[in-house]
This record gives sequence, structure tokens and C-alpha cells, in this order.
Amino acid sequence: MTSFRISEAAALLGVSDDTVRRWADAGRLELERGPNGMRMVAGSELVRLLGDEPDGGALAQAFPLARASTRNRFVGLVTAVERDGVMAQVELRAGPFRIVSLMSREAADELGLEPGMLAAASAKATVVSIELPGGVDA
Repeated sequence: MTSFRISEAAALLGVSDDTVRRWADAGRLELERGPNGMRMVAGSELVRLLGDEPDGGALAQAFPLARASTRNRFVGLVTAVERDGVMAQVELRAGPFRIVSLMSREAADELGLEPGMLAAASAKATVVSIELPGGVDA
């Protein structure tokens, strides 16, 4: 079974290390001891916690936007907008995720996209690839 250090679990959940420790103290999250005696979080515990999150997570709950059929929605802040003659590149940070969208400049202008704005990125794809981080044995 895959286990994560508290700091890794916090990063995956988009919360602070202290929040993970508080959740463990409150019984919301079960910690285990790793071979070296460090407190660890089982990957299955993270899956369970993520399943407890309402659709869209805490950011989407705090800042509800228009409803849509897209399930892969990321609510966050626009961090950069680069426009040229025809196209615009828009960068959004949603929790620990950085999403980059290429769109027409006209669309970016009509939305008035600027850094610091709240926005939601949605993704629908016919192919989704899953990769393991380097050095992880399956």
C-alpha cells in the first residue's frame, strides 16, 4: 500500500500540514507509523477524504460559479493572461494545480480576463493519461 508523509498528504489534499495533524487528532483521518517511526497517511485514507469533499472541493464551495455538465472543473485565480494578435494564453491556479488554457484573444477580452480574477477551468477530453512520479515503484 502507498503511504505518504504528512507534508505530502497535505499537498495532495490542498491543506496545511497542521490541518492534516488536526484532522488526525480529531479522528477524521487515520495515521499510521512508517518503518522509520514517522507518522504516515495511507493513500486509501486520502482517497476516502477526497471522496468526502463535495463536488468541486472547498474552492468551488466557497466561490460557486455557473453550473455545468463538465465534471473536471477547477475553480481558482487567474494568475497570468498573455494576449497576442489572435490568441491568448490564460493561466489559472486552483489549489495545488496550474491550468493553462489557449483561447482566442476575442474570448479572453469578452470575459475580461485579468490576473487576480476568480474563474473556473473545465476540461473534457477523449484521452486522459496517468503517469507515476519518477522513482515510484508500482
